[in-house]
Amino acid sequence: MRKFMLLILVLWLTTDKAPATEATTPVGLSTADAARAWEAVGRVNLKGTGFCTGALIAPNLVLTAAHCLFDKRTGKRIATENVEFVAGWRNGRAAAQRDAKRVVIHQDYRYLNTKRLDRVAADIALIELDHPIRNTRIVPFAWAKRPRIGQEVQVVSYSKDHSETPSLQETCHVLGRDPSVLVLSCQVTFGASGSPIFVVESGVPRIASVVSAKAEWQARDVALGASLGRPLEELIRRLAEHDGVFSKVETLSSGSGSSFVKP
Repeated sequence: MRKFMLLILVLWLTTDKAPATEATTPVGLSTADAARAWEAVGRVNLKGTGFCTGALIAPNLVLTAAHCLFDKRTGKRIATENVEFVAGWRNGRAAAQRDAKRVVIHQDYRYLNTKRLDRVAADIALIELDHPIRNTRIVPFAWAKRPRIGQEVQVVSYSKDHSETPSLQETCHVLGRDPSVLVLSCQVTFGASGSPIFVVESGVPRIASVVSAKAEWQARDVALGASLGRPLEELIRRLAEHDGVFSKVETLSSGSGSSFVKP
């Protein structure tokens, strides 16, 4: 059934009926005023191997992509003590810095899985910080329901082009989806893995997905993201089984022919 749905998605994307997908260019948030609303987005520093992007969904929980927690040279998990989160990183300074206490990844994620879309579908992870970030300027994001096809979304990311300041792509769109994967017109590059994909509801940004991979479709770049919902709730439940800290999931939630490469 999943393969059938993905085939339908690819066929739909190659028809004339795809929605208009005008997208803005990512802009660096280099000033304090520009970056203020996005302080809960930060760099996930992987000591000795690089960085990804992540976002707070609770004072001590960072949402990112599962593949960020693996060493691409060896395929092995990166040790938790080598993971840190720097919220609001901008020009050499962080609004807050914390080390990782625990890391949990989607139970179906396999770093070496050759079925690339299955890998994208499970490409989410949570980092529990050693100490909560309690700062009135750094407000964790709630998450949103799965966006519809054609819906406008935004991406805030760090990348090889914007490693010292976050960048905001204010307008891109959902091109297609199946139950577990979103296809988006957003521009992403290396370092942007784990970047939050936002929908804005009543002026409030909420996380709808995280960047997993970039792809080529009809000679254009697209981004792929994993759907949240139940997979994210399952990760929170797994943390709660150990110490009960996150037992109330509802307090964190706002509602119930291609080639692929990890950005």
